[in-house]
Amino acid sequence: MLTRKALATAVAAALLTAAVAQPAVAATAALPTHDPVRTELTALVDTDGFPGALASVTDRRGRIRQPTAGVAVLGTNRPVPVDGQVRIGSNTKTFVAVVMLQLVAEHRVRLDAPVDTYLPGLLRGDGIDGRRITVRQLLQHTSGLPNYTEFLGVDDLSLRFRHFQPQDLVDVALAHPADFAPGTKWEYSNTNYIVAGLIIEKVTGRPLAQQITDRVIRKAGLRDTYFPGNGEFGIRERHPHGYTPDANGAPFDITVLDPSWAWAAGEMVSTPSDLNKFFAELIAGKLLPAAQLAEMRTTVPADLWPGARYGLGLISSPLSCGGVAWGHGGDIPGYETRTEVTADGRAATVAITSLPDTEQKANDVLHVVDTALCS
Repeated sequence: MLTRKALATAVAAALLTAAVAQPAVAATAALPTHDPVRTELTALVDTDGFPGALASVTDRRGRIRQPTAGVAVLGTNRPVPVDGQVRIGSNTKTFVAVVMLQLVAEHRVRLDAPVDTYLPGLLRGDGIDGRRITVRQLLQHTSGLPNYTEFLGVDDLSLRFRHFQPQDLVDVALAHPADFAPGTKWEYSNTNYIVAGLIIEKVTGRPLAQQITDRVIRKAGLRDTYFPGNGEFGIRERHPHGYTPDANGAPFDITVLDPSWAWAAGEMVSTPSDLNKFFAELIAGKLLPAAQLAEMRTTVPADLWPGARYGLGLISSPLSCGGVAWGHGGDIPGYETRTEVTADGRAATVAITSLPDTEQKANDVLHVVDTALCS
């Protein structure tokens, strides 16, 4: 997910790039008559052709607005639900990174320890050796591990209800040579977070979903965020449907699927307001000790979009109005989400209900987030 190549050609294969939120009625009531975010969401639907779009925006004064555009279900007049649930793709990676860094703070994991310390013998292949790849390199995408989603064909509708175990995904990656020597380059690979999820399970003795729920979702007070259970194909609460092109290029309703192929790299479901709250709590130091948050915010240049830098499961992006915002993003068939928050309390998440098929459309989504934070 998130690479420019993926956004322009096969985004589906890439995945997946402090108070309780105000009630939706109050939020929509606060919408200004001429809201530039609502205008740009409408353009995403009318010009770029996305079926639906929704956003949650918090300004410097803590006011929340939640505009929408388009329809929840193609062929109907049903409006997109305000702050509806969506599949959040690779935003899942930030949740995984937070759990890992909590374990670092507890002295149960070391960032610069090799993967073999926790999963001996797991990573062996052509140019791949778990004795030379560190936990930090997994979280920062500098491991050189090949990206399993490039070979899995996740946009193939025949895989829609196929269940995968995490080991299956690692095996797909290990059938291919390393992309580069560990630590010599940055390149986005979903495989990194599958391995990170396996480390968390090995160290804690508990399922990854439980660790994320107990350590992050509950701690942050996220009411509409969850890690789907095995065999859970639908989305639990109010949600817009997600679409992907079928063999003829027509929109196909892909809302219901088995997301197990994404697992620690992008399986979770949330809402725009919950994502805003999660990233705001994280940046405010409420989910990690200061030392681990500093590690998370130590970045390297990333080939995602102009000025992007990647930390440990966290992306910094320059704003048109100055300064930087922190967040992530997620692409999974049917949905794209982009979230950014600032240190002064601004937050914005934009979600659309199909993946961009050109770089320009991907940039248009990012522009809405920038507008939300800068207007």
